[in-house]
Amino acid sequence: MSFMSDAIQAYHTLFDDATAREQHRLIEEGQRREGLLFGTRPIVSVLRPHFITQAHASLLREACQSVALAARQVIEHAMHEPVLLNRLAFTPGEQALMQIEPGYAEWSVSSRLDSFLDSENGSLQFIEYNAESPAAIAYGDVTTEIFLELPVMRAFAERYRVHAMPARPRMHQALLDAYQAWGGAGQPRVAIVDWKGLPTHSEFVLFQRYFAGHGLECVICAPEDLRYHNGVLEAEGRPIDLIYKRVLTSEFLERLGDDAIEHPMVQAYRDHKVCIANNFRAKMLHKKSIFALLSDSSVTAAAGINADHQGVLDRHIPWTRFVEPGHSIYDGREIDLIPFILAERDRLVLKPNDEYGGTGISIGWETSAEDWEQAVRAACKEPFVVQERVHIAYEDYPAWRNDRLQIARLLVDTDPFLFGTEVQGCLTRLSSVTLLNVTAGGGSATPTMVIE
Repeated sequence: MSFMSDAIQAYHTLFDDATAREQHRLIEEGQRREGLLFGTRPIVSVLRPHFITQAHASLLREACQSVALAARQVIEHAMHEPVLLNRLAFTPGEQALMQIEPGYAEWSVSSRLDSFLDSENGSLQFIEYNAESPAAIAYGDVTTEIFLELPVMRAFAERYRVHAMPARPRMHQALLDAYQAWGGAGQPRVAIVDWKGLPTHSEFVLFQRYFAGHGLECVICAPEDLRYHNGVLEAEGRPIDLIYKRVLTSEFLERLGDDAIEHPMVQAYRDHKVCIANNFRAKMLHKKSIFALLSDSSVTAAAGINADHQGVLDRHIPWTRFVEPGHSIYDGREIDLIPFILAERDRLVLKPNDEYGGTGISIGWETSAEDWEQAVRAACKEPFVVQERVHIAYEDYPAWRNDRLQIARLLVDTDPFLFGTEVQGCLTRLSSVTLLNVTAGGGSATPTMVIE
């Protein structure tokens, strides 16, 4: 038995029905006390954290940094190659916002790489780069605190050393670093900006409390709450120096249309009166088609990525291509892309270039031939990518369901947070189905912890 299997088994032997019922009660109470809710639903519904080893943590740190650095290098190259830039499919509104000088160098202050990490064989494959507005940083820290207080975790810690992976301190510092690089001085007044009524509002409250505890005045507001006059951006009548931008650029443009470019937030940003993180240039890294560039060796070579770095990308990024008629390379051979996609649905996934929450995704091996053909035809008309099936990780997780302890095999999504290009903290999502997304209302999150 491997170290990880032994550790998981040791954790599970601490449970019987009575223990499971009590730990479930404590986890539920802790989440409701801290406001750890997605809408009205608790974030965590299982009784075990996701355990990784120091070796796993090092692998995540090194691979994520390689991918993040390569993504920036490839985009810098694409900015001088109109054909590549056009294939990223930026809208006119996105282009207008990205042209505004943000005032500091780092496009994506905080991001998240979504991946599958197999704790048994060490396989790590990334599937998306959420570089614009990553959620769950505060959720992960607070759920970790709740789990570390559980009696069963204290018993487990008698045999294994357990280390938390807090990310809120790095988020806090990353915002301050962006503000200082932008030219700000002292403690900024912060606004967390997103639409009203979102199920993620509870995380904004967690951040507001955390910032307040570290001396940062912070308001939570929607774009419509912002006012700009006499060179000052205000929310709730108070001046704002720094925006922690959680609103997605695509939704901002979709809701406001042509008025978006003259919105108070954008006016102040253009006039260098407010610092925004992540800024609008994060969109360059966020499109799913970034993986179509990173998995194409002809593009990465032209961007100056060396052979060693290319080897890391080959190991961790699945073959991805823009869905369009024409020829491409797959496994060293030339293919006619659209017929190949139609014929190979058992190994492929279709994804819209700019969506979230699982919207618009078609999983080939779970789709009929007729529905797959329709999905491919539709994908030819809109910006889509096709991605090769990756090795999916599964682990056993205990839960209290139907008045008894149940241990079920669940799909495990391991999603490290990056600050610039450095990893700190990790979201883990669990599901019994392939299309794993807690945002869409399924599955469970659970804290990620390093064990020795």
